[in-house]
Amino acid sequence: MKKVRAHLWISGLVQGVFFRAYTEEEAHRLGLTGWVKNIPGDRVEAIFEGDEPKVREVIKWCHHGPPSAEVTKVEVKWEEPTEEYNDFLIKY
Repeated sequence: MKKVRAHLWISGLVQGVFFRAYTEEEAHRLGLTGWVKNIPGDRVEAIFEGDEPKVREVIKWCHHGPPSAEVTKVEVKWEEPTEEYNDFLIKY
């Protein structure tokens, strides 16, 4: 299975609604590695690495996020996988 890396910036009501915790849960469920964090401008940034269908699935999930989120935009930049992460974590 082809390994890929996606770098995302998610905008909208995505801070203070447990977006990072739900994202971590989804990434673990899908067996992905990487991280997620809040960034200035009321956005969330994330990197996902893993099998291409699983990464595409989490990107689709990020377009709506958890029940209390209101996602307005998801930017995706495809990058070469680095395999530098052994797990998926929340960065602070």
